[in-house]
Amino acid sequence: MKKLLLILPALLLFSCNTDDSDIVTTNTTMYFPENNSDYWKKTTVQEIGWNEDGIAPLLDFLNTEKTRAFIILADGKIVMENYFNGHSRYKKWYWGSADKTLTAAITGIAEQNGYVNVNNKVSDYLGTSWTSAPPEKEDMITCKHLLTMTSGLNEDYGNNISATGLQYHCDAGTRWAFHPVDNKLQDIVQEATGENWIQYFNDELQYPIGMEGEWREMNNLKTYWSDARSIARYGLLALNKGKWKSQQIIDSDYFTSCTSSSQEINKSYGYAWWLNGKENYYLPLNDEEFTGSMIASAPSDMYMAMGEGNQKLYIVPSRKIVVIRMGETPDEETIEDINAPSTNFDNELWAKINTLIN
Repeated sequence: MKKLLLILPALLLFSCNTDDSDIVTTNTTMYFPENNSDYWKKTTVQEIGWNEDGIAPLLDFLNTEKTRAFIILADGKIVMENYFNGHSRYKKWYWGSADKTLTAAITGIAEQNGYVNVNNKVSDYLGTSWTSAPPEKEDMITCKHLLTMTSGLNEDYGNNISATGLQYHCDAGTRWAFHPVDNKLQDIVQEATGENWIQYFNDELQYPIGMEGEWREMNNLKTYWSDARSIARYGLLALNKGKWKSQQIIDSDYFTSCTSSSQEINKSYGYAWWLNGKENYYLPLNDEEFTGSMIASAPSDMYMAMGEGNQKLYIVPSRKIVVIRMGETPDEETIEDINAPSTNFDNELWAKINTLIN
């Protein structure tokens, strides 16, 4: 590919530990980094018409709030890449529940490959007695119920997703509750494809988009760990509705379902993705319904992958931007619940981002 690159002086950012020094002008063409390469095109806040005065307050906030890695992409190019608190470009960090979107993605890929139907019962793949629910109640639970957090199983047993920990609470589809039972989708994909979950994930998603990460056992569940640029690659795939360059990795209709209201109870939840700008939302470990947008200061069309410790992947289609925050839980007085999407933290962060991008 032949392009004339306009090399501009680098805008000095406070703690940007990157290896690439090339700065390029942004344009309306979506950029995708090559696989097996550390090179990633960059642009500057100044070049794309953002507000330079917003950089320092944003970086100060991130550093104070125990951030480890922060990236902003615009049209696929890196605008900001910053590391804090001993973190660095190649260090891996856990995604927390943000990796539920990876499980949802692989479930969709298995469906488009003809192995899984999300409308089928879980017992079609795992057999009966995969829960401790009465047989007639277990028989109601479909793969889609796992994707949408409406299984009806009792979340009070935490990360115990063996049959003994999966207890009946109410009929599937009648209640929204954040539950780790979606990890059973990994078993479903493995049983349906006849391939090891990790190998199938690597072949169908990780390798095609050049992610560098690994699944580790953490708190009785498989949890994904990667560097910040790997989550940026996944965010770029999500911004482009499952398409990487010319290849449709995730079926576009399925991805639209992932980022649309998946049920009527919690309209701010799709298939593992959180949705901004909806009329109501529920939070993990909380039965209270909240009205209005999850993050009032953020764009209404934004969708999000969120994990404990404030692991955040924000996608804003209207601005063609991807924002990544990886780190630790900020001071408790700045968030509502360390186990929930921290709407106070998010609102403060997006107030800072708005000053930068507006």
